[in-house]
Amino acid sequence: MKEEIYILAIESSCDETAASVVKNGRVVLSNVISSQIALHTLYGGVVPEIASRKHIEKINQVIESALEEAHMELEQMTAIAVTYGPGLVGALLVGVAEAKAIAYAAKKPLIGIHHIEGHISANYIEHPDLAPPFVCLVVSGGHTHLVIVRDYGEFEIVGRTRDDAAGEAFDKVARAVGLGYPGGPKIDKAAREGDPEAIWFPRGKVEGSPYDFSFSGLKSCVLNHINHAKMMGEEICVPDLVASFQASVVESLVSRTVMAAKGYGYTKVAIAGGVASNTALRSRMKAVCEKEGLSLYHPSPIFCTDNAAMIGVAGYHEYKKGVRSGWDLNAVPHLKLGER
Repeated sequence: MKEEIYILAIESSCDETAASVVKNGRVVLSNVISSQIALHTLYGGVVPEIASRKHIEKINQVIESALEEAHMELEQMTAIAVTYGPGLVGALLVGVAEAKAIAYAAKKPLIGIHHIEGHISANYIEHPDLAPPFVCLVVSGGHTHLVIVRDYGEFEIVGRTRDDAAGEAFDKVARAVGLGYPGGPKIDKAAREGDPEAIWFPRGKVEGSPYDFSFSGLKSCVLNHINHAKMMGEEICVPDLVASFQASVVESLVSRTVMAAKGYGYTKVAIAGGVASNTALRSRMKAVCEKEGLSLYHPSPIFCTDNAAMIGVAGYHEYKKGVRSGWDLNAVPHLKLGER
């Protein structure tokens, strides 16, 4: 009889305190998230010190809720998985310290998980037919990567942003037009009322690196457009502006992802990360993948933003490979994908 593997997962890399119980790497028995968005909205973005303090306040009750929702006890867990990088160092330390304490007290294996591996692994939750190899676009507030997933836990980054991450560009443009924080969801909503062809913005390219991204030039073009309109006394149609900006970002993301899939000979494409919940990106990626004969996978929005279920899925596969972390596990804020 197959042994059931239960992973208690903890995620605290930025401004969500999250815990989850995942069974056999595919079944999410609980997924509890305590969000700090309302708190950080007051400051127009995440304040690291405040995020760390709020994690300390919430982490115990979030873990207790995750176990309760799963109708399980800590003793029934097979292992404890935790995000240890990349992210905000203070926020990461809260989760790592908690996971080490729980694992030590309960005599359970401890597994440190890379945050981006978690985002990629979120695709396995709702797609039982998805297995490596495939190409994955990881796009969030802090990262924009094109990754070849060679096997569970085995990755090759073939493209990355040279400057701003896509989510970072969304936040900056949203702030510039007065939509506020968080920028991604607000631009997504406002763009539905606008014309994506109203203003032409450039699609950033990196000479000699066809799979890399660049969004700082686009951001500057948007800011210049706003400043010029203000100087000329012209009214800015915010829905048209953000829809046009979003169209440029989406085209850059989709074109490079599909080009990479075809260039490396893969037929499966996945998207992951907070920006993967953007409706325009999902729609455009689906249309282009269908046209090119590629299979597209993406998580539900709740599994795109930071959550612990994705860490539990990644933890399962690392556990099966025999990966274990020592009691010296520490937060690594700039941890690169594939490093340990």
